[in-house]
Amino acid sequence: MNGARAVLDTLVHGGIDICFTNPGTSEMHLVAGMVATPEIRSILCLFEGVATGAADGYGRMAGRPASTLLHLGPGLGNGLANLHNARRAGTPLINMVGDHATYHKPFDAPLDSDIESMAGTVSAWVRRTERPTDAGQDTADAIRAARTPVGPLPGGVATLVLPSDVCWSEGGRAVPVLAAPPPSFDEAAVERAAAILRGKDGCLLLVGGGNTRRAGLAAASRIAAATGADVLAEKSPARHERGAGIPRFDRLPYPRDLAADRLKGVRHLVLAGTREPVSFFAYPGRPSTLVPPDCEVHDLGAAPGALEYLADLLAPGTTPPVRDTDRPGLPSGELTAEKAAAVIGALLPERAIVVDEAMTSDQWLPAATAGAPVHDWLNITGGSIGMGMPVATGAACACPDRPVVNLEADGSAMYTLQSLWTQSREGLDVTTVIFNNASYAILDSELRRVGAFQGADARRSRSLIDIPGLDFVALANGMGVPATRARTAEEFARQLRAAVAEPGPHLIDAVVPPVRAS
Repeated sequence: MNGARAVLDTLVHGGIDICFTNPGTSEMHLVAGMVATPEIRSILCLFEGVATGAADGYGRMAGRPASTLLHLGPGLGNGLANLHNARRAGTPLINMVGDHATYHKPFDAPLDSDIESMAGTVSAWVRRTERPTDAGQDTADAIRAARTPVGPLPGGVATLVLPSDVCWSEGGRAVPVLAAPPPSFDEAAVERAAAILRGKDGCLLLVGGGNTRRAGLAAASRIAAATGADVLAEKSPARHERGAGIPRFDRLPYPRDLAADRLKGVRHLVLAGTREPVSFFAYPGRPSTLVPPDCEVHDLGAAPGALEYLADLLAPGTTPPVRDTDRPGLPSGELTAEKAAAVIGALLPERAIVVDEAMTSDQWLPAATAGAPVHDWLNITGGSIGMGMPVATGAACACPDRPVVNLEADGSAMYTLQSLWTQSREGLDVTTVIFNNASYAILDSELRRVGAFQGADARRSRSLIDIPGLDFVALANGMGVPATRARTAEEFARQLRAAVAEPGPHLIDAVVPPVRAS
């Protein structure tokens, strides 16, 4: 057995059955091994950022790691942005990076680089395999590391660097994968939080991580009903289960001042699976923390069961109040982002997976979809745009029996548009809606927030952020994805209804005016 086979067989032993790949010369023995390993589904991506983002989407929905296969340091560099998002989501992910043969490294060949340093910025665990005899054990350790909680996060990115001679040389062996240590919570800390929530005013429970799934939201709802405490979800949950029959909570707003206003008056902040909230960016004259200066913070940790234990202490035997199905009516007339949100809320299919990278066009989406049938909502966790299409691709691979709806801003779409090719090649059931406002509209709001431009300069700054002329119908058709364009609410409703009813990938170019973000 060579080192490549040891790696792949150990992946199979560890329950890893999919690899999103963009390989090169240094990875050919791993590619050959995948061809001979039917237990691993190899999915080709035309850009490394698609591969890493797809692995993130897969891990979020499957609850177990996918793997990637990237080509040396430059390939890793191309995938870093979506590995950053995966790190922030706490997604378990096996990130395999090929490298030059061990004896070739001293010659500093053109593609040589410091892979470990790059990988360390996004990884919870990094290791270089030096011998084929170590390949199986290193892979097993990577799988265990990816599944080990990291602070409030359920897992992390484990990067394994695999030199080409390690992969082609004999002497490898597959090894069993040890289970990751089970997460636990501090019962005394939960009991102290219960005492605070029973006896204090100005309490807010901020939920994140796994607590934005049904069980955690139900526990939070019981706590709120029993104590009167306010509840918010973190700004960008990795996976937020929503819809009729599930307790609904607003998310912490993105704009710094709106978020600070929402937390004003909070005297006790209880964290359940998330970190203390901070401003997304720094702004002149404003503090970075969003926690009020006289507020005490109490952390339950992220371990499963902590929030349910808190609910049992405060509200034993109760059931949470839930909402019935409540869909908006279908609008008419010229299409806007607000009308598009209403159409999506009216037509969102049951058990949908929604991947939201609509950016400034998403402000009406949460309310419009809150009463739709039960669905999952995947957010951009690390703020690095270009995640929407790849994450939708991976989510569709993880859940082939569920429809995926990707709500995508036009500027963000251009970062990883190659995802459409993979969706077409694999026949994935993804409907992509492009909110096409011909602008990086998020930059318009940020220019105003930081006061970078004034007067005539502010008007001239449009030349930096307008992006007219993108023909998404032609771009999608060129990669094998059927596409249509909607300029009215009626056209959009007709096209969305048809797209979600027919299996396979589709794209709708929804032409809307820019939204002036707050």
